[in-house]
Amino acid sequence: MTNALTTPRLTLSRMHAPTLHTLPDAIAANVERMRSATDARIMAVVKADGYGLGAVSVALSAVGAGAEWLGLTDAGDAAELRDAGIEVPILAWLNPSGVDVAQVVADRVDIAVGSVDELRQLIADASSLPHARVRVHLQMDTGMSRGGAPVEEWAELLRVARSGRGRIEVVGVMGHLPGADAADPAINAPAVLRMRQARDAALRAGFGPLIVHLAATSGTLTDPATHFDMVRVGAGLVGIDPSETVSLRGAARLTAAVVHSSVVPAGTPVGYGGVYVTERRTRLSVIGVGYADGIPRELAPGSGVAIDGIRCAVVGRVSMDQIVVDTGDLSVLRGATAVVFGPEGGAVPSVQEWARWAGSIPHTIVTGIGARVERAIA
Repeated sequence: MTNALTTPRLTLSRMHAPTLHTLPDAIAANVERMRSATDARIMAVVKADGYGLGAVSVALSAVGAGAEWLGLTDAGDAAELRDAGIEVPILAWLNPSGVDVAQVVADRVDIAVGSVDELRQLIADASSLPHARVRVHLQMDTGMSRGGAPVEEWAELLRVARSGRGRIEVVGVMGHLPGADAADPAINAPAVLRMRQARDAALRAGFGPLIVHLAATSGTLTDPATHFDMVRVGAGLVGIDPSETVSLRGAARLTAAVVHSSVVPAGTPVGYGGVYVTERRTRLSVIGVGYADGIPRELAPGSGVAIDGIRCAVVGRVSMDQIVVDTGDLSVLRGATAVVFGPEGGAVPSVQEWARWAGSIPHTIVTGIGARVERAIA
């Protein structure tokens, strides 16, 4: 019988888990770029867990670089930010989980309200708070038909807001730009006009001072007329300019390990259905990420990853847990690191390239990275 001292020990292979790295210096640089474009206050929008990069990490970097507000689409997400010691004002709009008025007051969260019914409900709920008021930003539909009160209902929204004094405090007016990514002030002009009308009507109704905000990243970078008192920067924090007019710093890097390598002859089918067949003798490497991790399943020809500073084409169909790349003459050992995307340039693909390969936008690439991909701060 073998004793404990002579029992063979298993040796684990030296692999690293797929990891999405957040780059705080890049986030800070992007905030600085926004600050150079506007005199308005900057709200860092950290919805969707900070565009997939971690709401707390992104918020800390943005606030450290001068952002004065944070934005969310669900008030319940604010607790994590407060627990991290972040003290700047927070605004939440949409709120698909509903609004717990006691919690939003405890977490010091402003709530955006874009309909008469919603405002009435908030006022009724706030009546349970005898010594506190809910801070409210009234939202006008400035042309997107995706939230906010229509122009025709604005007067009624203000009337209901006046009736709720003592339970709510109107501190802001907001809207959204439906076409700012066109980088054309003429396209923004109707929304700017509606925002001014909404502000002026609120002031005439006795509300003020007010924080007025309309622009997101593209408006901030391309159209000063949209800035008002504050701009809401979300995609720009992580290096995405939807207008594609300004070069920002990518704030994410996705790496994964090579889990298998082989040499195959010409005529070898690759992946499900054999939709790709090698044209020559070559080397193939399997990377341990797939569509369950956020790799788009449908990719255009030309997609690739970087291994040892060389762009290697993705071949065959994307599987749930893996992709295959053609490394050509490059011999790749199991455990080698593939950079799926990152800000380095050269052989390393950007999220913008991945978006083009997937027929999508960069936002879907960074926010789509799955939960089983580890997160790290670079």
